[in-house]
Amino acid sequence: MEFKRPITRRYPNGEITVIWKPHLCIHSGICFAGLPQVFDPRRRPWVDPRAASSERIVAQVESCPSGALSWARDEAKPVPAPGGPKIE
Repeated sequence: MEFKRPITRRYPNGEITVIWKPHLCIHSGICFAGLPQVFDPRRRPWVDPRAASSERIVAQVESCPSGALSWARDEAKPVPAPGGPKIE
C-alpha cells in the first residue's frame, strides 16, 4: 500500500498566506459564513485572499475550529537597488 502525504494548499496575498489542510477540515462553514467574499466553496480556487484586508482574514482564519485553516506572514522580499549593486 502506498502512503500519500496530505495535501496542503497555500493562498498568498503579498502580506499573508492562508494555508488550508483539507484532510483536517470538518466543513463547519464558519469560514465562508463569516467572510464569504474570501472563502467560497463554489469557486475555484475557493480562497481569494485579496478580497478582504489581511487583518479580517487572520481573524476569520483563527476562528477555524478544526485547525484546517491557518496563516503565515509573508516574508518581505528584498528590493534590489536601482542600477544594481554599488561599491564605494
